[in-house]
Amino acid sequence: MIRVLVVDDQALGRAGMAALIRTTPGLDVAGEAGTGEEAVSLVLATRPDVVLLSIRAPGADAIAIIERLLRLAEEPAPRILVLGGGDPHGHVYPALRAGAAGFLLRDTPPARLLSAIRTVAEGDVLLAPSAIKALIETWGPAGPIASAPDLGALTRREAEVLALVGRGLSNRDIAGFLSVSEATVKTHLNRAMAKLGLSSRARVVAMAYDRGLVKPRRMQA
Repeated sequence: MIRVLVVDDQALGRAGMAALIRTTPGLDVAGEAGTGEEAVSLVLATRPDVVLLSIRAPGADAIAIIERLLRLAEEPAPRILVLGGGDPHGHVYPALRAGAAGFLLRDTPPARLLSAIRTVAEGDVLLAPSAIKALIETWGPAGPIASAPDLGALTRREAEVLALVGRGLSNRDIAGFLSVSEATVKTHLNRAMAKLGLSSRARVVAMAYDRGLVKPRRMQA
């Protein structure tokens, strides 16, 4: 059972998403929050698997909520799926940098939203096509990723770690997947980031999509 905390500043929006989740096999509602403070309290009290977070509030506020939720939550921290407005530019990269696991638009059809909840709960990063476009445009042909050294500079293990980070896995998840220690994962990741001139996990995710280490998980029409 995947337990979802619904965060939206509009009661009608919260109620609609919560009702949809409750009627779906394998999903349950851990709680509903209308503010960041309520969201933090409910995350600590209910320990949901996924936080479905509307970005209706100004982007900076939503990003601050993501950062605070992940900073205060007990391990394993919840996966955060952001619902943004019609234009994701200016929101996607900050959300990923803060630790979000996915970014969809608010007009996403119900079936796609439910599929996305399951996808991020399984450890993947999932972005709407327009969010992928915004991300690539942020670090596109003229950006720092394109000017980074060739991926051939990486060892096989460094490339594997980058690809797994690009899929949204934590260092702990990657360590389990590769049967190595978390310290080893961190070492490979830090060396790879240094070689490629990347300064954050969000830039690693962007690079992984941009260079084809990870194929975008586009939901079917």
